[in-house]
Amino acid sequence: MRTEVTPADLSKSVMAVPPLARSADGAFDIAANAALVHHLEAGGVSTLLYGGNALAHHWPISQYANWLDQLELSCGSNTWLLPSVGSDGGRLVDQAAQLKSRKYPVALLLPMIAPRTEEGTMASLRRFHAECGVQLIVYIKTDDYLLPQSLGALVADGVVFGVKYAVPRPQGGRDSYLDAIIAAIGAERIISGFGEPPAIAHMRDYGLAGFTAGCVCLAPAISMAALAALREGRVDQAQSLIQPMLALEAARNRINEIRVLHEAVSLAGIAQMGPILEPSSGLPATERAEVETAARALLAAEHAFRAQSAA
Repeated sequence: MRTEVTPADLSKSVMAVPPLARSADGAFDIAANAALVHHLEAGGVSTLLYGGNALAHHWPISQYANWLDQLELSCGSNTWLLPSVGSDGGRLVDQAAQLKSRKYPVALLLPMIAPRTEEGTMASLRRFHAECGVQLIVYIKTDDYLLPQSLGALVADGVVFGVKYAVPRPQGGRDSYLDAIIAAIGAERIISGFGEPPAIAHMRDYGLAGFTAGCVCLAPAISMAALAALREGRVDQAQSLIQPMLALEAARNRINEIRVLHEAVSLAGIAQMGPILEPSSGLPATERAEVETAARALLAAEHAFRAQSAA
């Protein structure tokens, strides 16, 4: 696992957001999690974030450090592994204590829940960093979550590493909040947080550094090629590359993004992810056929792409 990173690393790899595998009895599944990590690494992905798709906001604090240690053992030496912290102030305090003795350079701050204030949130983030030395990527999903000038001050002080931006907008027009955040901290510190399809507009129109994604867990080489195309301004090629992902993305959007991805990894045959962490639950049988068809088709496209690239 990498222990030193710079903002330039945000553009070097898709930030994969994998689900978490557990055995039938609910224990951390070492082999299954490692199988998914190795699939991602074999496809060229070098940045892994255990966040929303892993239901990190529901990890028991009693298991938090142990699960991170097990994930670290699954990663290669060149892989940047990010845990998530929050989404409340109490968890931040406990997680800072657990991260203090570990070597994670950056963590994702899950969206902080109310009640909170701007001043209080900034103080909480500063205390977290002071306690453990871990910088934060702030996950922004709602308008005016933090003021751009607050983010700028936290970046200047070394508390905030960057931003994962995922405020939903209608197509067309400028995003004034995103524009203000870019002015405060620079586009090179911001990644798109919606997955491959919306990342095209974010990188094309705003120059963001990269993107997080879920479908990358099935098709890492395709996703990495799309990132490279977007970095080089080859937007049409990026759009063409992500076409095999659209059926699974449609199922995720229609049913549930997290639950569908969890099942898709299993149904494609990459790794058996086991029971999803409560209080979520597995897909009903009526949805599984659609997800399995889309997942297997995407994995087949990934294998074909790798073979073609190697030829």
